[in-house]
Amino acid sequence: MERETLDVDVLIVGGGPAGLSAALRLSQLQQGRRGEPLSIAVLEKAREAGAHLLSGAVLDPSALRELVPDFVSKGAPLEVEVREDRVYMLDSGGKIPLPFTPPPLRNHGNYIIALSRFGKWLSGLVESAGVDIFAGFPGVEVLYEGDRVVGVRTGDRGIGRHGERKPNFEPGVDIRAKGTIFCDGV
Repeated sequence: MERETLDVDVLIVGGGPAGLSAALRLSQLQQGRRGEPLSIAVLEKAREAGAHLLSGAVLDPSALRELVPDFVSKGAPLEVEVREDRVYMLDSGGKIPLPFTPPPLRNHGNYIIALSRFGKWLSGLVESAGVDIFAGFPGVEVLYEGDRVVGVRTGDRGIGRHGERKPNFEPGVDIRAKGTIFCDGV
């Protein structure tokens, strides 16, 4: 089967916070660098970045502050800052407060966020930095040359539920890269 091939310098598979952060950092590192800029692409299975990020989270802003020092003025979707921590043990009779908060559960100074909104915001920064985001294309196969990863094949489109090719069938695309970073949460 004939497949289109797309060549990039760096392919990042997964458009969640890790993949988008990697793409943004790579684009930052090449600013001021001489020569041709790297072509960086993010492959995201959802119809748009952030669409598969369903939960809320507590965000420690230290890494974000390094990546985007002015994240607040750039409109980071921070719901509320954590101002206090409470930890309870639950039993059949109710809750019992712990007299202390274990270090991993201390979130004072962190932010409550909706991951989907955060991913969408981060994808806007990534795109404005010149990175291509290919949304709606799942990576279904790793491409190898010998034992070296050289990219990813996207899924075929227009396949019926029994595996038959429909009239709108399109074969997946081979995205070949000098470097491939896998950041898919699954």
